[in-house]
Amino acid sequence: MFLATGAAAPLPAQGLELSGQWFRLIMPSLPAAGYFTLSNASSMARTLVGAQSPACGMLMLHRSVSNNGEERMVMVPRITVPAHGNVQFAPGGYHLMCLSPRPAMSPGQSVPVTLRFADGAILTALFPVRNATGK
Repeated sequence: MFLATGAAAPLPAQGLELSGQWFRLIMPSLPAAGYFTLSNASSMARTLVGAQSPACGMLMLHRSVSNNGEERMVMVPRITVPAHGNVQFAPGGYHLMCLSPRPAMSPGQSVPVTLRFADGAILTALFPVRNATGK
């Protein structure tokens, strides 16, 4: 007899790799931004659909955009990482937006982040926290 126990366990994100990851914390009362490179060594495009961290009240996928000389940040629902390609999360472009940073989000510390993909895969890594100047 087989009993269903709820949602299946997440799959490891095979073929995906994070590098250069870090958070910029300007001050604890403001959102922190997360940066990294996400590489996809597989032969299929992969779609990032979310992120979470116990160091953030909420962690969202964001992008900085310029419209008629006005810079603003917008939430994005998904980001496609091309097959055998990568996507940069960097100042002025894609980034993670950490709302309501918790005490663990402190320069000199590292915080865990889990990225979620449309196929159910997850990728977890530690992100060092740096100050406003990126040090």
